[in-house]
Parts: sequence; C-alpha cells; structure tokens
Amino acid sequence: MKTGVPILYSFRRCPYAMRARLAIAKACVAVGLREVVLRDKPAQMLQISPKGTVPVLQLVDGAVIDESLDVMVWALNQHDPDGWLLPAAGTAEKMFALVSACDTDFKHHLDRFKYATRYDDVDPIEHRAAAEVFLQQLEARLAVGGWLFGDRACLADYAIAPFVRQFASAAGVWFEEAPYPAVRAWLRDFVESDLFRSIMKKYPQWHEGDAEIPFF
Repeated sequence: MKTGVPILYSFRRCPYAMRARLAIAKACVAVGLREVVLRDKPAQMLQISPKGTVPVLQLVDGAVIDESLDVMVWALNQHDPDGWLLPAAGTAEKMFALVSACDTDFKHHLDRFKYATRYDDVDPIEHRAAAEVFLQQLEARLAVGGWLFGDRACLADYAIAPFVRQFASAAGVWFEEAPYPAVRAWLRDFVESDLFRSIMKKYPQWHEGDAEIPFF
C-alpha cells in the first residue's frame, strides 16, 4: 500500500508507542495516525506486522518498522533538531545500552510488579526492589546534569521516561517517598512538558474506511 505519508498504528497508553510518537513529534515528521485498541487489533495492522504489538509504522513505499526504538531512530534520522541521537556526554553506544537495560531487566520487573496477578508465584515487592537497581542507575546519572547523558536531553531520556512513568504510577506513595529525587524531578518535567502533552491527546479507535488522524 502506498499513501501520501507514513501510517502509524499506535495505542495512546502503551509506553512503546509513546516513545515512537515522542520522536516523531520532535522530528516534526508527518504521519497518519491510526489509534488501535489492543483487544481489537485491525486486520490491516496484523497483515503487515503479525506480532500484533504497537507501534507499527508503514512507510510510503510499503516498508514496515515495527520496533519502537527503530521508529525513534527512523524519525530522528529525518530531522533531529535537538541532537537526541548524539548525547551530550558519553557515547551513542552507551546511550542505546541504557535503553536496552530498560527494555529487558527493568521492563521484566516492572511487568511483574505492576501486573503481578498475571504471573504464577510472583512477589510484586521483590520485583519492585529488583526494579530499583535501574532507578539507582538513573538517579546517579540525573544527579549530575539533570538528564541521563549530560546537560541536555537525548533519545534515552524519551525512550525510558514512559516506562518510569508507568512504574511510578504503579508504585504510588512509595515512589514519592523513595530516595530518588532526581528521578522524580526528571519525570515531573517529562510529564509536564509540551512535547509529552502533545502526544497524549485522545483519539477515537480507527476502523477500516476511517481517515487517518494527521499527526505532526
């Protein structure tokens, strides 16, 4: 299928989809948004990405990108006005390694803390404690320059913040009282930012025959 702009299948509350929308918005790349409901996935999305997760980006030539980090890199390769792909401190390799740690170890424990009833023989408090190891890494970095890699934002900040937001929501008062003031300040700035608010607008579920929502 060829269209005038890429098509983005997204789900508003999914942190993987959030990070994709954040990069697309920062890059000011125009896409057509199709908001999906994960329990009612459109056949068009499953046809091009059978794994059935969001985000899924279909380019104008029909090529498909269905990993969130790849969507971020694709968008920022079009236009990277704030240098997200080049961290102010450290290397791109270390930046992507931190994102990988978020997507593996931290996400593993986040799921078993937040959704403990979905798993057999899981102690959510143990997984909250295990997730703290990652928060401690973030706290140490953020205490230095306010961002994960120096004194300005990079891809890692916006790839990781949606998952820390999810953790903080699940942890509630515990998170507010935990010894991570730099993480809390960073997360507060993230959720109160114009960029985050712009990508969290609510849209109706897309159905076949509906027009896409113009998105940046």
